[in-house]
Amino acid sequence: MSTVVSRTKRARHPHDDAPDTAADLERLATLPPGSERERLQQEVVRAWMPMAYRLAHRYRNRSESIEDLQQVAALGLVKAVDRYDPARGCAFESYAVPTIVGELRRHFRDNLWDLHVPRRVQELRNKVRASRRELSLTLDRRSPTVAQIAEHTGLSEEDVQLGMEALESYRTLSLDSPYPHAEDAFTRADTLGDFEPGYDRVIYRESVKPRLRRLPERERRILYLRFFCDMSQSRIAAEVGISQMHVSRLISSTCQRIRREVEAEAAAGEHPGSAGTPA
Repeated sequence: MSTVVSRTKRARHPHDDAPDTAADLERLATLPPGSERERLQQEVVRAWMPMAYRLAHRYRNRSESIEDLQQVAALGLVKAVDRYDPARGCAFESYAVPTIVGELRRHFRDNLWDLHVPRRVQELRNKVRASRRELSLTLDRRSPTVAQIAEHTGLSEEDVQLGMEALESYRTLSLDSPYPHAEDAFTRADTLGDFEPGYDRVIYRESVKPRLRRLPERERRILYLRFFCDMSQSRIAAEVGISQMHVSRLISSTCQRIRREVEAEAAAGEHPGSAGTPA
């Protein structure tokens, strides 16, 4: 049974401590599923784990713990070992490195964005970010313009602007976070609008308008004097020429009828004030 043997070549290699597992990988490709295949697969994975961890360390400054990144890289390595086909003629590391890096990038794309951003926009973000970093080195650290980034990347200015917007979508801010340059612990939540009772008043007013127009002249006049002119019931009675008790009954019955009509309309799902509104 072959065993994993460390390379002893002195020549520099992108992964100069990469183990020589060619024989194990060739044998692995011929084994059927089972305990023997799993055991050999685990040996190969352990041998290449240092390389996977090094690849994970490339992404250590992206607000993700190194332990989580190493787990993702290990998962990519397991996939590479399982899917590698030596008959294709390429070295294992040539297949494993893109597989592991792809798994790491997929992890960031699928799990670490606070807002859902399409894959194409994420790719634009990465190109714009890399271009800004490169151009800042040649522009005395001045921020490059949209046109300069577009020329540098070969993207359209519209795509550059889309990528720049995505730069702000990776992490969201809490509404309780302090507002920039604000005093007295002013938070972002303090900039949001509050409930405005005036909006409901407008809805109620528009709901009763068509019903008021359909009232008999005397009832409409009584409601106008009571609620718009703020007259007492006794003064309204003298103005209209009926008893104060009659005025009280008319106000009560008319308001109740309008209320029932508005509530029935709302329950039926109609637009407030639509019924009977002149075209």
